[in-house]
Amino acid sequence: MTISSLEGRFLVAMPRMGDARFENTVVFLCAHSDEGAMGFVINRPLAEPSIGDFMLKLGIVTENEKPVLLDKHEMRGLHTGGPVEPGRGFVLHSPDFRTESTIEVNEEVSLTATLEILRAIATNKGPSRHIVALGYSGWSAGQLEEEIASNGWLVTQSDSEIIFDGRNETKYDRVMGAMGIDPVLLSADTGHA
Repeated sequence: MTISSLEGRFLVAMPRMGDARFENTVVFLCAHSDEGAMGFVINRPLAEPSIGDFMLKLGIVTENEKPVLLDKHEMRGLHTGGPVEPGRGFVLHSPDFRTESTIEVNEEVSLTATLEILRAIATNKGPSRHIVALGYSGWSAGQLEEEIASNGWLVTQSDSEIIFDGRNETKYDRVMGAMGIDPVLLSADTGHA
């Protein structure tokens, strides 16, 4: 099965896909080529650490600055981007912030993985919209294509409004709804015509 690049699109987990780490998730793909794919789960906030504790641990804020940061950003919190490198931080963000290491995924979403962007967010000099994720979702060459062919994922257009809004508990259903699909009616045993 040949699939053109899916970079900048959503992967939506099919019900009962068989991997609990991705059950009911929406993944935003930042890279996809013959060598593999990389993306971030956008609808799984982490209970711990808080964004304040995370930035405190990295030395970006002090204990005294943490409450101010929490007031500004706690609603967004940290997300689990996926099971690969769960201790590493990444920021999906609006294109109004850019450094030399920023990767533009599409016109509405960029990716930066430096302490510089976290410092900018902590001091209100960062992007206007962002998600801070720990870890990422990765696939080796051909793996994602196989998972799509075996009905593990649906592929659809991405929507930056869904990526960046804080209503994580409804993102999966909203993406499915935008495709005209009721998740309750889907079966893991769909076939190929």
